[in-house]
Amino acid sequence: MSMDLEEQYDKIYRYCYFKVHQRETAEDLTQETFLRFLDSSDYVNTGKALQYLYTIARNLCVDEYRKNKTEVLDKDVEEVADNHSETDMITRISVKMALEKLEEADRELLLLRYVNEVPVSVICKLYGISRFAVYRRLSQAAKGLKSKLGEEDFT
Repeated sequence: MSMDLEEQYDKIYRYCYFKVHQRETAEDLTQETFLRFLDSSDYVNTGKALQYLYTIARNLCVDEYRKNKTEVLDKDVEEVADNHSETDMITRISVKMALEKLEEADRELLLLRYVNEVPVSVICKLYGISRFAVYRRLSQAAKGLKSKLGEEDFT
């Protein structure tokens, strides 16, 4: 499997940021993920490279959470306000607040599939579940997000 490492770097960064909510920490975790990934040449040239990359990132994020165990306020609201229209900013904040009300597993699954566009086959391997189970969990997570947003037509 040939991967575009720059594209994956951005996706792993988003994944880490979504998990830790701190830009600097997400950058550090992303860098550490790729250092460990590249040090493990066993997986780099196999079909399991993407799965291994996300496994490393996930484990590092869990370790970071265990290390800190504190809730961190999001410092990027000003940046969002500067770069987006008011309507767009309100939508982003609403979605973010709705996501935060979901279970961690549902948030992670939605992030992997819809934000980072990780293939279902890779998600199956990450979680050790069938394709059917992944689709069922994605559907349930999306329904949960819809109910948190209070919008019937959210897709």
